Amino acid sequence: MEVLRRSSVFAAEVMEVFDRSPTDKELVSQAKALCRDYINSRLIQAGVSWSKPEYNAPVPGGKLAEVSTILLRLGDELEYIRPNVYRNIARQLNISLHSESVVSDAFLAVAAQIFTAGITWGKVVSLYAVAAGLAVDCVRHAQPAMVHTIVDCLGEFVRKTLVTWLKRRGGWADITKCVVNTDPSLRSHWLVAALCSFGHFLKAIFFVLLPER
Repeated sequence: MEVLRRSSVFAAEVMEVFDRSPTDKELVSQAKALCRDYINSRLIQAGVSWSKPEYNAPVPGGKLAEVSTILLRLGDELEYIRPNVYRNIARQLNISLHSESVVSDAFLAVAAQIFTAGITWGKVVSLYAVAAGLAVDCVRHAQPAMVHTIVDCLGEFVRKTLVTWLKRRGGWADITKCVVNTDPSLRSHWLVAALCSFGHFLKAIFFVLLPER
């Protein structure tokens, strides 16, 4: 009961952030909550069984939950367009999943490359897809603890690279503006074209990053 109570209090605090300008710390906390939700969705989708600890998932019906839903929908479309880019990521990077430093360095290197030419919501979605794909690899290779490493790495990357951009847009809720129609496939939206072209770029960097590993 105490765990549930703490989770409810945290969720309430996160929700209040959307009524004002969020702080850097709040944006990072939200980024990590969204990442956990995205990863959990992809693990379920992949049929991977794991014993996940209690975590603060977005509250159904709340604004953070809406952001999570949009993020997952855009991720679905991105992964549909370029399915091979976001699967078997560890093998594409040729890295070991037994070392926390190797996994961290690989993820942060890919993240840095994704945003080399600037920040867009399409690239943010791609970052989450990479994190989830790598997390699925880790769980499949009996390294579930690495999921927390990936979430923490994403949070740190957001803190260093994306926070200022997010604050200029009023926070994570700005991603909801990417969806301007009611078509579940979203394939007619401008963002899809951006994601599609970006898939080629991400595919290319997988083969040049960390060649020694």
